[in-house]
Amino acid sequence: MRKTIKRILSLICISMFLVCGQNVYAQQREIKGTVTDTQGEPLVGVTVSIKGTTKGTMTDIDGKYTLSVGNTDKTLSASYIGMKPSEKPITGNVIDFVMEDLSSELDEVVVIGYGTVKRKDLTGSVSSVKGDAIQAVPVANVTEAITGKLAGVQITTTEGSPDAEMKIRVRGGGSITGDNSPLFIVDGFPVQSISDIAPSDIESIDVLKDASSTAIYGSRGANGVILVTTKSGKEGKVNISYNAYYSWKKIAKTLDVLSPKDYATWQYELATLKDKKKMDTYTDYFGNYEDIDLYNNIPNNDWQDLTFGRTGHTFNHSLSITGGSDKVRYAFSYSHMNDKAIMEDSSFKRDNFSLKLNTNPVKRVTLDLSIRYSDTDINGGGANDVDSKYDSDKRLKYSVLYTPIPLSNLTAEAGSADDDLGNLYHPLTAISDNARMKERKTLNMTGSAGWEVFDNFTARAELGLDDYRNNDKRYWGLTTYYIKNVPSSSNQGKPAIQLENTSRKTFRSTNTLNYDFKKLLGDNHHLTAMAGHEYIIEKTNIQTNVVHGFPKTFTADEAWKYSTEGDANSIENYYRPDDKLLSFFGRVNYDFQSRYLFSATFRADGSSKFGEGNKWGYFPSAALAWRVSSESFMENTKTWLDDLKLRISYGTAGNNNIPSGNIVQMYESKTTEWINGFGNYWAPSKYMANPDLKWETTITRNLGIDYTLLGGKLNGTLEGYINTTDDLLIEFPISGTGYDYQYRNMGKTQNSGFEATINWIAIDKKDFGLSFSANIGFNKNKIKSLGIMNDFGASTEWASTEIGYDYWIATGGAVGKMYGYRSDGRYEVSDFTGYNSTTEKWEIDKSVAPDASGVVGTVRPGTMKLKDLNGDGIIDVNDREIIGDANPTHTGGFSISGRLYGFDLTANFNWSVGNDIYNANKIEFTETGKYQYRNMTTEMAGGSRWTNLRPDGTISNDGAELTEMNKNTSMWSPYTDRMVFSDWAVEDGSFLRLNTLTLGYTFPRSIMGKAKIQNLRLYATAYNVFCITNYSGYDPEVSTIRKTNLTPGVDYSAYPKSRQFVFGVNLNF
Repeated sequence: MRKTIKRILSLICISMFLVCGQNVYAQQREIKGTVTDTQGEPLVGVTVSIKGTTKGTMTDIDGKYTLSVGNTDKTLSASYIGMKPSEKPITGNVIDFVMEDLSSELDEVVVIGYGTVKRKDLTGSVSSVKGDAIQAVPVANVTEAITGKLAGVQITTTEGSPDAEMKIRVRGGGSITGDNSPLFIVDGFPVQSISDIAPSDIESIDVLKDASSTAIYGSRGANGVILVTTKSGKEGKVNISYNAYYSWKKIAKTLDVLSPKDYATWQYELATLKDKKKMDTYTDYFGNYEDIDLYNNIPNNDWQDLTFGRTGHTFNHSLSITGGSDKVRYAFSYSHMNDKAIMEDSSFKRDNFSLKLNTNPVKRVTLDLSIRYSDTDINGGGANDVDSKYDSDKRLKYSVLYTPIPLSNLTAEAGSADDDLGNLYHPLTAISDNARMKERKTLNMTGSAGWEVFDNFTARAELGLDDYRNNDKRYWGLTTYYIKNVPSSSNQGKPAIQLENTSRKTFRSTNTLNYDFKKLLGDNHHLTAMAGHEYIIEKTNIQTNVVHGFPKTFTADEAWKYSTEGDANSIENYYRPDDKLLSFFGRVNYDFQSRYLFSATFRADGSSKFGEGNKWGYFPSAALAWRVSSESFMENTKTWLDDLKLRISYGTAGNNNIPSGNIVQMYESKTTEWINGFGNYWAPSKYMANPDLKWETTITRNLGIDYTLLGGKLNGTLEGYINTTDDLLIEFPISGTGYDYQYRNMGKTQNSGFEATINWIAIDKKDFGLSFSANIGFNKNKIKSLGIMNDFGASTEWASTEIGYDYWIATGGAVGKMYGYRSDGRYEVSDFTGYNSTTEKWEIDKSVAPDASGVVGTVRPGTMKLKDLNGDGIIDVNDREIIGDANPTHTGGFSISGRLYGFDLTANFNWSVGNDIYNANKIEFTETGKYQYRNMTTEMAGGSRWTNLRPDGTISNDGAELTEMNKNTSMWSPYTDRMVFSDWAVEDGSFLRLNTLTLGYTFPRSIMGKAKIQNLRLYATAYNVFCITNYSGYDPEVSTIRKTNLTPGVDYSAYPKSRQFVFGVNLNF
């Protein structure tokens, strides 16, 4: 009985299941279709799903799909990375989709600070670069990838070393002595630099340039704001992307130096001119002058090749995994770069990790998490800062100056054989004896929660931490200037090290409220409002240990590892008060029919850098825009004019870019013993406190025109601006007080300019296309006032104090004005009354030529001649004037891109016009007055320079004979007593560079789809292909004295740039 009942129940259940199944089956039907792009190319891997459900499928290699739907299903959706989602009603059995690119120029979403806006609705000045354009340039520093792509943004690669500093100026610089760098914001978090972010992680970069855009950042927005958005996960299938490239590189240019015979001949002449006793030393080193022709057969030691001539290699690979559902979206990436640079013992390594999670745990609630970690090691030349007296990058000059032939008494182990060879170091020994390494680690974490309290009203809270650690290690070996001049005699001749550890932690709390009034307003009006609060605190600690007295055999690695083996001479702990910033801000955006647009922002910042009564700064801004193309009187232009918008803005932004602790007197903790020893004391800072410091404020005025023509094929922007910066935070010199400087508010500057951007899609067909883009920016800087401070000079100090100040800062002028003498060729025999054989000196005829002996030293025929500007017959400091300007008239760039049946070709150019370069190398590489055995560049080759040397090896002081001997030469003699800065060393730095040239091939999707590959592209890129310039140095894009704004455009012992060739692959699954 019991078995019978079980059978009956089982039969009933089976029957019910079959009935239900038949009923469900009866409600299902199959639909199919094809998904293509706008060119008709089938798309592989598109997610096609029933809206509101998790049921879906993906397209095959032909872009086709099949999906079962029920009678109650209403809408079908298609989604694909990089394209706009598409929806269609389920009305038939065949539903095809044509998918468009994610954004057109007008629909493109732009980040504007605590929010986003469509580009067509922008009222401020914003320039943007998308991630695909960044990743198309295989570089270590993302800033290099945007060079020449943003109007009004001047980017200078200061030299060619790994991790070289990228100097960025947005519409010039308002400060005179303060920091003019823009504010960097990465995913909402302010950071010191973006150099440690992997280019492959970046979704977009937006640059805010006028105050209507930057005022929302208040105190930190005066120099422009660079907003970096990293990639996030997107709803849909898992996407795996792998990118890798390998490159090799060689030095792009070397300087021509004297041949062995030219060098030996000049050494003979110099020895004779300086002191006849030097002839014995000359003979010991070079042999007899009668055998000088033998040097034609002696090979030249090419020290530039030995120092910078190795083939550098770079390997970079990155992996990213993105995907998610409607509830959770994720993005993970890892990248590794290993760069073996062109200089011996110079390298760069970096590892990047990032993780982003975006979740919707319940309706109306979002939880987001972002983690980024970077670990960077920089060794050798790339680890050096060119801003200190004992800077090890000065070793680079010895690859030019070092003797081209072996000298019997000069070895690689010893820096010099006698006093005459002082300050001349073996280039390769100088590298190992001036070792430096930086180990940099950065961790950034941000968590946020969003809650849509009710329709269109959202509250959001963010918490973040940025942890920066930098370990800077230096080593001075036996041949260095530092070791030879150590004050303690017991430590002279023994290696020394310096260990500097910097720790900086930044905490951030941001809370915002956003409301969209669309439910309260009609369709013609659109109003949004945002209000927020932010608190940022930055804690910095710097500890510096200097240790001397290591065993002579210790290498850099051994000294760093066994630092306790030395004698600690000083331990310094720099205390800096916490930098705190409390802010309240808000923004209102309104438009009527998207025709008349208005935005207003306001921010109040309270900074701990300023005292009572001055802590708070208030930064309002407003902008208006008029979409002229929407007016009825423009109806006849609809066939060719898509969009025309006029913009005007006015606003204020602030700057507090000075170190903390300048309103109270600061001290440094120091000790003369090892870590647990005695002798601690407090040393006052070199800066005198100023409790009256207040905000530096910039007012910007901007007028712009945005246009789009010919169905979006042609678009661009025209803009003009005037920025004035008042109450400048100036580092004021106060000698005689026991302090060096005091920060004060004084002076006023102005930057005005014009910018233009144009983008043109010339051809856009299925199998081929051609497009162009270009931008140009003009900027003029002017110092309107220096307050109570008089006009003053600034010194680069590349030649210590020998040259004096070589830049001039004056009211009515601009920062970057070079100051020196005017060259007037050389002294000829006719400038003298004759040669006095008793005193062995030439006597100048003051009625014919001015006396420059007070500047250049002993004057004789062939000596450099300078112009007597004040006409008093004597050359002195009063005969100097402005002789150069480091500021360009305009900068810009342009790109040409083409594609043909899977092949793509892109060329990126950038230029600078009108800027001068202070070629300090040119001065040092053409004189040997103080240091006899230095080599020189070929400006001083025999037959070009003045000579007193007869063919028989004797010296002539006969006027007629000297005139005849030098009638076909034009250069002065390199035998001088002092180095002199004149306009001869100021050169036009204008250039046009083909920055990158890339050829790629993308395999057809129909082929790759069979291997489950979404995209496969192979490419080859040439970097720094050519540079058209009249500049005689290594490269015209240079600025090696960077610690101050006052002395830009100096080329001194810079790490040469390389020419690079890259092969890479982009792979997506």
